[in-house]
Amino acid sequence: MSLIRVLLAILFPPLSVIGKGCGSIVIVFLLTLCGWVPGVIAALVILNNPN
Repeated sequence: MSLIRVLLAILFPPLSVIGKGCGSIVIVFLLTLCGWVPGVIAALVILNNPN
């Protein structure tokens, strides 16, 4: 996880997971629409996953 990705996950979560696949982007986007905090948490969890 790079520092730029973490900052991007805090500022705009869907953009930070753009390299992880379309499903991840959609999930993080929907969670961000529900609230900013769930989107940030989901983005950080996805970025922390090594797969």
